This record gives sequence, C-alpha cells and structure tokens, in this order.
Amino acid sequence: MMTLIAGSYERFIWGFSLRPSASETLTLAPLFSYPSHAAPIKCAASLFPLAATGSADDSIRLYDLSLSSELGSLLDHAAPVTSLSFFSSPLAPSIARNLVSASADGNICIYDAGNRFVHLKTVPVHRKGVADLAVHPSGRLALTVGRDAGIGMVNLVRGRRSFLGKLDREAEIVRYGDGGAERFFLVRDERISVHDSEDARVLAEMDGGRRVLSAAAGESGLLFTGGEDRNVTAWDTTSGKVAYCIDGAHSARVKGLVVFKKKSDDQTCEAPNVLASAASDGVIRVWDLRMITKEKPNPLAEANTKSRLTCLAGSSSK
Repeated sequence: MMTLIAGSYERFIWGFSLRPSASETLTLAPLFSYPSHAAPIKCAASLFPLAATGSADDSIRLYDLSLSSELGSLLDHAAPVTSLSFFSSPLAPSIARNLVSASADGNICIYDAGNRFVHLKTVPVHRKGVADLAVHPSGRLALTVGRDAGIGMVNLVRGRRSFLGKLDREAEIVRYGDGGAERFFLVRDERISVHDSEDARVLAEMDGGRRVLSAAAGESGLLFTGGEDRNVTAWDTTSGKVAYCIDGAHSARVKGLVVFKKKSDDQTCEAPNVLASAASDGVIRVWDLRMITKEKPNPLAEANTKSRLTCLAGSSSK
C-alpha cells in the first residue's frame, strides 16, 4: 500500500491510501482529514507508518498512518517550520531512525524517531531562516538553503554546522539525487542547477521558464519539477535537457511532488512507476510514469480536497 499526506493553507491535513484494484488501476481512498494546526501547513514528510507536518504556528505534528491517528506535537522551533525529512538507516530502510526539521528561526532540529521523538539537538545554521533541507542517504549530513542566500552543511552525527557558503542568489529548494547521492540540485526561482556532491561544482543548469515550486528526485538521474507553469517536467540531469513533460498536469500551480521508490528488499513492487502531484486548487493526481511519454496522459487516480494545498508527502508499505 502507498500513502499520501497533503497539507493546506486552511490548516487541514489530508491522508489518502493509494491502492491497486483488480483491474490494475489505482484508487485514492481517503484516510482522514481535519484541521491539525493553528496556522497554514508549510511542509510534510512521511515514512510509513510515520508522518509529520510543519506549520506557520511554529509546531510539528506527528501521525501514525496505520492507525489514522495523531501522536502529538513537537514545539522546539521559535518560528514557522519550513522543511521536514525522515531518515532511515540503509540497513533498515523501512524504519524511521531520525526526523530532521528546519525553521524560519534559522535552526534545524534533530529528533530520535525511534524513541518517542526525543529532541537530540538544535543546530543554528542560517541567519535569516532555513528555506529547505535535504538529508544525505547516509544520514551523516544534511544540506540546507537559507533566506540569507546561503548554503549550509550540517554534520548530523556531531550535531553542528560544518560549512556555510554564499550563493549568487537565494535558493528555495535543495534535493539530493536518487541512489548514491553523487549529485544535489538547487532551485532558484525558475532556474535549476545540478551540483557535484564532492565539490559543489555546477554540472548542468536548466531553465524551467517559470518559477519552480516543487521538486522530487527520480531514478536514472531524473529530476521532476512543478510550479507556476502548471506542468510536471522530468529533467535529464546528465544532459540538462527535458526528458518528458506532462503539459497542463494541473489547472493551478503545482505545489508538491512525490516519486514512489522501490524498497531494496521488495523486488516485486512497481512503485517507481508512480508519481503523485498536488496543486494549489486542491487536486491531487497520480500518474503512471510509463505512460507519460504519450501525447496526453491521463492520471491513474485523482482526488479533490477543495482546499489550497501547500505540500505533499508519501511513502509505501509492504
């Protein structure tokens, strides 16, 4: 089973299960929806059965997706929570080990997800707030981008900032590539840049045409982006060219993307063929990546929350 959670400007969290049917189609079945925060939700993360949302009310809310229930709140930030990421050990990829959060207070917080979300450390990183973070697959470090037009590196083992550099302009999104994380990606307005993880040199640059608001790494060097152009674009980050595009994927801005990845111990799962997208008009759509190269692909499943969606997260379980 695959699950999706979406957050909205109206403070609601929406939960869905993505289930295959006998006719080999997928259905988005609602799990829950309720106002979980006191202010708009800004970010979400999921690693089944756990999920988390961060809000402009400075709090993080935790959920158990298997029980469709809330687990509690984390209140260690002093400003809106802007980014969340679960980390699992490569030896146990289906079990959440840590939760890392970022905030407009310029700090990141590290939690032990396996021990009732004990707060391990608060690490000051940026002077003007953290816009986004990405945890390396090893779990040893994280990259951050800030409102101070900086890029930071945090040693998650020692719990301290190890580097802070200056960018030519502020970046809103940072992502590691799929697999060995030999590359990372930065999004600055409509520009997407590909960087070598060893020395941060630029390997390729792409122009999205209009502002990019969401990004998700796919397999084989692909990066999926969505934004103000209302499309979902797959970029070949090796050549810096568009691999394919879902033109008019939504009727409004694309605010969230999720690529379902195959678990290393589940060779029968076809999750890597599935991409989910969410737009600010409240619509969530699920796409079969094998069909995207068609002239006008149709979504496998769709749900309308009738709210202004701000983020999307997803994960799968056996």
